Amino acid sequence: MPLLIATTLLWAFSFSLIGVYISGQVDSWFAVFIRILLAFIVFLPFWRFRGVTIKQALLYMCVGAFQLGIMYLFYYQSFLYLSVPEILLFTIMTPIYVTLIYDLLAGNRLRVGYLLSALLAVFGAAVIRYNQLSPQFWLGLCLVQGANICFAIGQVGYKRLMEVCPMPQRSAFSWFYFGALCVASVAWIAFGDAGKLPTTGVQWGILLWLGIGASGLGFFMWNYGATQVDAGTLAIMNNVLIPAGLLVNFAIWQHDVDWLRLIVGGGIIFTSLLVHKRWVVGHSQPIEKTA
Repeated sequence: MPLLIATTLLWAFSFSLIGVYISGQVDSWFAVFIRILLAFIVFLPFWRFRGVTIKQALLYMCVGAFQLGIMYLFYYQSFLYLSVPEILLFTIMTPIYVTLIYDLLAGNRLRVGYLLSALLAVFGAAVIRYNQLSPQFWLGLCLVQGANICFAIGQVGYKRLMEVCPMPQRSAFSWFYFGALCVASVAWIAFGDAGKLPTTGVQWGILLWLGIGASGLGFFMWNYGATQVDAGTLAIMNNVLIPAGLLVNFAIWQHDVDWLRLIVGGGIIFTSLLVHKRWVVGHSQPIEKTA
């Protein structure tokens, strides 16, 4: 749990930094590529071939390709159609994807209690971020949901791999980032616009921070933390980022915040975590999914 909380605080700045300084100014394909490249370089010293099977390498590359590579391709494009608050709003479905995907990977069983606690967290996030939607929100919604699904597949896939096909996590993440880098490289070569590279020191500095800090350290801390908690807690923690992101928007960029909604919604998310910890874990009965 401490790693998930620390990563949430780390990532709370990313939404606004991308929305204010990167989106529409720097080619999104290049931003994805450079961010993942820097993350891979951070873990390059831990890249190991000895003792790693081809199956292990490919599996960890696959989860990296989903959670970081494909997810970022959806995520950065969504900033062209949505405001930062709208993107935060549309991330509220992630806990549902986490619980459903984990149950699917764990043996095609649905734990109703886990799903209900995740739905409670989604409701809390919706209370915080419900607002007037822009005319282009349908396309933006699809892009963010694509990012959410990829993010859920990656974090749940990594958690399951550590349960059934473990390897040292530093080495695992070198393969994880290599898989993401393969996706980002192809996307940059195929769709990138060389005329929209960063032009200021601020833009380069933000990309450096996003690559080394938010991606390189952040995803390692998040996935490492995911292996230490149950799937329901992991699902709920995905929505704690919403109030954290709003507080950063207010504190640094002075964006308006509906404090009543923030307090009520944050309280609901916190309650969902307490409910899950006290009454769901150890008591939810798995039931077979029906067609």
